[in-house]
Amino acid sequence: MALSIRLASSLRPALAALHWAAPRQCRELSTPRRSEPSLNLGGIFPPLATPFSPTQEVDYAQLEGNLRRYASIPFRGLVVLGSNGEYPYLAPHERLEVVSCVRRALPRDRLLLAGSGCESTQATIELTVSMAEAGADVALVVTPCYYRGAMTSAALVHHYTEVSDASPIPVVLYSVPANTGLDLPMEAVITLAQHPNIIGIKDSGGDITRMGLMVHKTRQEDFQVLAGSAGFLLASYAVGVSGGICALANVLGAPLCQLDRLCREGQWQEARDLQHRLIEPNMAVTRRFGIPGLKKAMEWFGYYGGPCRAPLALLSPAQVEELRSTFSANGWL
Repeated sequence: MALSIRLASSLRPALAALHWAAPRQCRELSTPRRSEPSLNLGGIFPPLATPFSPTQEVDYAQLEGNLRRYASIPFRGLVVLGSNGEYPYLAPHERLEVVSCVRRALPRDRLLLAGSGCESTQATIELTVSMAEAGADVALVVTPCYYRGAMTSAALVHHYTEVSDASPIPVVLYSVPANTGLDLPMEAVITLAQHPNIIGIKDSGGDITRMGLMVHKTRQEDFQVLAGSAGFLLASYAVGVSGGICALANVLGAPLCQLDRLCREGQWQEARDLQHRLIEPNMAVTRRFGIPGLKKAMEWFGYYGGPCRAPLALLSPAQVEELRSTFSANGWL
């Protein structure tokens, strides 16, 4: 705990430098929060794919190359070691080196969120502290799920409270039921939103009613809701989310930032037209073909995709053709 306190003190000036001024005025559809958030998460974050060499080693040179290409896109920040980063397949030392590599390349005015969720509370605390030391600004903590039958609301509140008490950096909750089989209960989210070191949630479930209720129930807290997919991004903005952490941003980062801007400026018809063109490509690189499809699509847009780590397999030629047709049919290729 002493280490956490020392780290918090040392990182506080850096975090203060990241605080944004109030966002520009726009036509909002949700009830305004009581005050501006202490750390503004508004905007688009790509959950970076981890590049691997043909021998399935982390390819840091290709990672740096992708980062240079992303630098021209107005992302709010980057996410490393999320689901699309093949986090479960990385060794502990690789996870920390990926964070360090991205931090060195990332301007200080852009946030770095790093996945640090483990199955045990103790391991999550230790990795979160290490992520902060490596340069992460915010910890993205997925729900523990191996013993999902025991993961009651009370157990999850206790887990996240212990992690957030010990973390030297702010925490964002991460609910991704497609991977974990576990939705972070609404009552747990509302309780945890009151914790001073928990600043938001990434919700990848796609239930807009749930997301709107989260925004409404936490509107008096220093807490922000982030959409976890590009497929329902416009609908999420309509109910008041702050931004999105979207796999498709690895491929179509500029159009997603444009959608973010259109929604903030209240240009809903243009936003709707753009959203429609993003739905099928997003489904293709998430539900249908997953990370192998995401990495293949990245290559068509000038990024390094490369192989995944086994047991994730390359797409078949027929799948590649179907993926390409999806992007072409929506005017992206």
